[in-house]
Amino acid sequence: MLLSVLVPLYNEEEWISEILSRVLRAPLPPGMGLEIVVVDDASTDASAERAAALQALHPDQIRLVRHEKNRGKGAAIRTALEHARGEFCLIQDADLEYSPTDYPQLLRPLLDGEADAVFGSRFMAAGSRRVLYFWHSVANKFLTLLCNMISGLNLTDIETCYKAIRTSLLRSIPLRADRFGIEPEITIKLAQRQVRIFETPITYRGRTYEEGKKIGFRDAIEAVLVMLRFGFVRDIYRDKGPEILDVLANAPRFNRWMADTIRPYLGARVIELGAGIGNLSVLLSRGRSRYIASDIDEEHLARLSNRLQYRQSLEVHRCDLESPSDFAPFANSLDAAVCLNVIEHVADDRLALSNIHSVLVPGGRAVILVPEGMPVYGTLDEVLGHHRRYSEAELRAKMTEAGFRVERILRFNRATRPAWFVNGRIFRKRTFSRFQIAVFDSLVWLWRRVDRFLPWGPTSLIAVGVREP
Repeated sequence: MLLSVLVPLYNEEEWISEILSRVLRAPLPPGMGLEIVVVDDASTDASAERAAALQALHPDQIRLVRHEKNRGKGAAIRTALEHARGEFCLIQDADLEYSPTDYPQLLRPLLDGEADAVFGSRFMAAGSRRVLYFWHSVANKFLTLLCNMISGLNLTDIETCYKAIRTSLLRSIPLRADRFGIEPEITIKLAQRQVRIFETPITYRGRTYEEGKKIGFRDAIEAVLVMLRFGFVRDIYRDKGPEILDVLANAPRFNRWMADTIRPYLGARVIELGAGIGNLSVLLSRGRSRYIASDIDEEHLARLSNRLQYRQSLEVHRCDLESPSDFAPFANSLDAAVCLNVIEHVADDRLALSNIHSVLVPGGRAVILVPEGMPVYGTLDEVLGHHRRYSEAELRAKMTEAGFRVERILRFNRATRPAWFVNGRIFRKRTFSRFQIAVFDSLVWLWRRVDRFLPWGPTSLIAVGVREP
């Protein structure tokens, strides 16, 4: 394992050598290595030179990156994150206010698999802190209260420097704030991603303005504006594919419609392939003796583990549809396999169907949902990574070739086909409108009743294939 310590640096020539030395001496869990990524944000003093001198002594552990112009703490953290190589990253200010001796307690919940992010709180009961400014404390409590109201959390210290986070998670979030607004931005976006956040007490030795403290009233105002911006504008994925999944998570009626359609074909032991963030898993896993939710995206797997952690019969596994070895542990043992909007993403869909066939007991069913019709293939399909849309004949032929007897093919969701065509082929949009999804979802009660009477083709096909004895 490797810990990446991200150090934003600006005009700290008096302290930078000492803090880097303390980080190098920090106690770490057994087997964990350390790298320090220092980003000098165009310091006007000797900060960069002193960091470079220490880098020369520890070239394998310290890397120094320089900004040509001063851009702020948030921008420096973004740059450091781009260079981080560790499984976990931890933000460390370049002064002596925060002590690296607290690293073990910050990392413990991450290493135990209990947390995705850990905040070091200056205001929890344990630990010690230097007593300084009353109005700073009031401002901090106000900002924490406001951020908690917006994010739905109950943190005690959102402005803390010490945030330890899984690197892949933080990289998957678009970070926009350039200055100290990065603190509430990270907090709100982690909350919106519904990740597991822990707090732990830390020691704190705050400094005075005479000693070089930089944060002030302007930064408090900026923090409020950042909270208002990101509290009401959902901006939590760097990539469009996961963003679309997040939009669809806010269509609960549509997800229930899909779940109700396929539920009659499932048995007691089920594997869901390409479960994503669990929009269908939460509906289909109830009442099963064994339910395996699988995906290949590490962040989806982490979200599944968090979202479904209290389902006793549920397991989360990495399972690549094009990797027979991923399917070997489940060979000939499951009653049903659910694969919803997945095999169109796979280059070799024949191999994918063959792997699905291999996990079923004789008489077990595969429920395969795919997009229908190449005539409506457009930019939305491109963003989602669709290799193809299927005809009934192609889907039936490929499932038969894989060894299934196709029991039936259902035409599902005619209601959205015109909107898919207009958005993806005419307007060439690359994401869904949350407003459109909300309106559509509010009318699902109507679509369920009229869908089979609509005079055009479906958006999706659902094939039910049986593994013959």
